[in-house]
Amino acid sequence: MPHGLDRRALIRYGALSGAAALARPLAATRPETAAVPDHPAEFALEEATIADLQKRMASGGESARSLCEKYIARIEAVDGRGPTLRSVLEVNPDALKIAEDLDAERKAGKVRGPLHGIPILVKDNVGTADRMNTTAGSLALLDARPAADAHIVARLREAGAILLGKTNLSEWANFRSTHSSSGWSGRGGQCRNPYALDRNASGSSSGSGSAASASLCAAAVGSETDGSIVSPANNCGLVGIKPTVGLVSRSGIIPISHTQDTAGPMARTVTDAAILLTALAGFDAADGATRRLAGRAPVDYTASLDGKGLEGVRIGVPRKKLYGQSSAADALVEAALADLKRLGAAIVDPADIATVGELDDSEFEVLLYEFKADLNTYLESLPPSSRHRSLKDLIQFNEENRSREMPYFGQEIFEKAQAKGPLTEKKYLHALAKDTRLSRREGIDKTMGKHKLDALIAPTSGPASLIDLINGDYGVGGSSSLPAISGYPDLTLPCGSYLGLPVGMSIFGRAWSEPTLIRIAFAYEQATRHRRPPTFLSTADLGVPSSTGS
Repeated sequence: MPHGLDRRALIRYGALSGAAALARPLAATRPETAAVPDHPAEFALEEATIADLQKRMASGGESARSLCEKYIARIEAVDGRGPTLRSVLEVNPDALKIAEDLDAERKAGKVRGPLHGIPILVKDNVGTADRMNTTAGSLALLDARPAADAHIVARLREAGAILLGKTNLSEWANFRSTHSSSGWSGRGGQCRNPYALDRNASGSSSGSGSAASASLCAAAVGSETDGSIVSPANNCGLVGIKPTVGLVSRSGIIPISHTQDTAGPMARTVTDAAILLTALAGFDAADGATRRLAGRAPVDYTASLDGKGLEGVRIGVPRKKLYGQSSAADALVEAALADLKRLGAAIVDPADIATVGELDDSEFEVLLYEFKADLNTYLESLPPSSRHRSLKDLIQFNEENRSREMPYFGQEIFEKAQAKGPLTEKKYLHALAKDTRLSRREGIDKTMGKHKLDALIAPTSGPASLIDLINGDYGVGGSSSLPAISGYPDLTLPCGSYLGLPVGMSIFGRAWSEPTLIRIAFAYEQATRHRRPPTFLSTADLGVPSSTGS
């Protein structure tokens, strides 16, 4: 089971209170970033797609090993020095050997599929039974390597992908403190945004977003509980897909909530995200949420890549509380809606969801209960050598290691979760039933049925805010909560930029509607091409913007 709660969602829950929590910081900190970084050298694989890399290997111009060597050198140049993104926690010490084995297969005439020999980074809450760590960013789990790969890791290996390394994240998927800075972990420090290094990459899949955007890998895997794929994808100019809960197994992934957690792809193009989702999705007997997939043929999500996929599609605009949070994001999405209409879509505006904003308290209540229960189960499953077997143990570890684990913010959410009882308590069951009813039947399903919609579109979030380790995250909210609470799919992709900072729009809909969302996203992407590579500026260019749709 996995992850990560977007920090801004906690503001909406009321986990933060008072004007100070919501105010724009007077001076954002820039930890360890005083010097202006060197701009990275030109990189032969910058913005290379999975298809580009396959062509290079098929022609003999590259091999899986040479690709790994180039990406590892890029990680060292961009992540370890120069801009110092701090997006990658560790490189797989076995990556080159794995690449050589896959090269030998290719030479023998065996190519497993589109991911054969492709270097992929995975978030450090995804379990790998190898020489890499699986820590959720916490120093407490450095001695706690799982006995088996997470199911999605096994699927990636089977598909021929090379696990290049583990990415930094908001520690414990941003479910430790009400005053956290997204992208900070005790193990990795503060991850930074490659477009402007003093800006937040968002979280909790911060490292996956920053690394994939900066071409430190072909694509990356993130995880989400509420916003943790789509929000960093928004901030880092990526395509991010938060799948329907149950499409991708959570077994072997450090959890928050078994009702909302899911892993998903983060990539520079819709095509690459579809390729990665195809590899990740599938039945797993160890995760009951995937039982719908048992005995079914695998879905190839690249079959939905139709350049004319918007013709006849009905798209709703849920303006209530999902627009009006960021004027920059609103303007870009308004332009995107005009493009979608021009490309053949019917726009239903407004198509409001009546229950938006009614679930903040109950969602947080459910997450607190499930985090304690699910994390304790995960910790108990680790090999006996692991010293920390419960949430209570982690709270104690953090107290004993304050200077390393809590130099900027505490563990209020840990403590709130620890105080909760079992999942049989009426308070939990009532909150869970409320979430299910208002997000699904009386929420997304009702609106889409009323207007006969194929999808809904809203701004994913606003442009990236400044890193602030003193006050924690701030900024506008987003549109991730209803898809997250319902367990329904949510896809974000770039729709432009503001002052050089990328902005995304979210396309979401009913359960299992990933093919529809991908079809809409691909047609829009091919017609507009808003993705721009990062600039690695030390701070955002705050000159007069030439165009909100640039």
